[in-house]
Amino acid sequence: MKSSSIVSMLIGTVIFSAPTINGFSAAIMSPLFAHVASNPSSRHETNTKPANKDLFTSMERIPSPIDAVDLSHETEADHDVPIPKPEKKEKSYKIPASFYNENGNDERYSASDWLHNMKTLPNSTILKQIKQPVLAITIWSCLVSSMHQLFLRNGFTKVASSMCMSGKPHSFLVSALGLLLVFRTNSAYQRFSEGRKIWEQILTLSRNVSRMTSLYQRDIGTDCKKRIYRLLSAFPYLLRHHIQPQCLDCMKKADGINAILLPEDSSGCSDEDDKECWVNRDSLPWSLLPDSALKKCVRSGNRPLWICDRLSHEFANVAYTPNFTSRERLNLLSQVDKLSQCVGACERIHQTAVPLTYARHSLRSLTLWLWTLPFAVLNESMWSGLLVGPVVGAIAWVLLGVYQIGCNIEDPFQGTLRMSTLCNAVYRDVLYTSNAEEQYANPRDSAFSMGEETQEWNSLDSLDRFPEHTLAGMGP
Repeated sequence: MKSSSIVSMLIGTVIFSAPTINGFSAAIMSPLFAHVASNPSSRHETNTKPANKDLFTSMERIPSPIDAVDLSHETEADHDVPIPKPEKKEKSYKIPASFYNENGNDERYSASDWLHNMKTLPNSTILKQIKQPVLAITIWSCLVSSMHQLFLRNGFTKVASSMCMSGKPHSFLVSALGLLLVFRTNSAYQRFSEGRKIWEQILTLSRNVSRMTSLYQRDIGTDCKKRIYRLLSAFPYLLRHHIQPQCLDCMKKADGINAILLPEDSSGCSDEDDKECWVNRDSLPWSLLPDSALKKCVRSGNRPLWICDRLSHEFANVAYTPNFTSRERLNLLSQVDKLSQCVGACERIHQTAVPLTYARHSLRSLTLWLWTLPFAVLNESMWSGLLVGPVVGAIAWVLLGVYQIGCNIEDPFQGTLRMSTLCNAVYRDVLYTSNAEEQYANPRDSAFSMGEETQEWNSLDSLDRFPEHTLAGMGP
């Protein structure tokens, strides 16, 4: 087999994926970098303990679980009423400066980062997952090449020549094998992309519903608004638990811990000896709901759907006013209906895997091709001896890595997507409280209250055109 055939084996998958090269490259690079990037912890606990009462409005304020920038520099002009300055001994609450600064998922790698990527290769998650088959194929290749050299040195030329095979079968199969790997990875990346779009829609819908609720606060009522905010904030966390049950921080009930027991059929616990799953009542999202509502939600088989039902109930009970008519009610109910559709879309991706026959045939074909590759490489004089094992091992690492990437991103909710970041973004934009007083419930509410801003807006000079020095300093 010519040396150029080995090169074609490595790049065959890329050649035959030319119609979908963008999807294939993104399918390989995005999840690989997501594994290299640091994984922020998904467990957050609040600093205050909410009162266990039956009303949403009677619960204490929940601080943000995310580290961010201090807001102590705000002035009285930013609010309708003066803000009491916190004492130095009290802990000030913080708000994230930017959604994309919460983790390193937005980091991009260029060709100049090749040295860093090679140095971090031993820490690669993909390499750790495929190390067993790669080591097995490498050892097998070294054994085959050693036996071939042993027969040649001892005069068993016919036996050594019988171990060699033509490289044409591998050259012919590399095209079909490349198509199998490309289609497998592209289909998995489409599911990854769809899962990210679903959670982006959840974030957008939560922001829209909270905006409409704040806009019509006088018609909806303050108490109803607070209940809607807490339900919206609990929805992404409960949906995450629904499609990723192993993310529950189950524990045994201990003295001094405010814990609640989850049903066995919905807890997601895998421990057969201890089927009881206790979760901390003071952590998110369990602390967002009062005891009476939490008991109903926990008993529900589909908790995010229960949140959607309760949201619909809240909007349906709002009385008609000159400002809040059927148009506004139907608009809010349609937003809740879209949240319910997101639950079904996540369940579809989570419960539907790539056809088993396709996955098995692809892996069997790849395994057979790699295990017979050493016999084809023996014909190459430049790769004889001890070089056969490392060369075949490197080829196995590339091809098996591509297959494993498709397997990892097939269900994006099992670690590829950083859903904890998305859940915290909804909590931050909907329910986050930055001040010690309940009347400053959400910094976003300041956008719906003009106060003294009206006169200041009217006092501004006309800006029909930019000053010349401003235009000169503007970039492209």
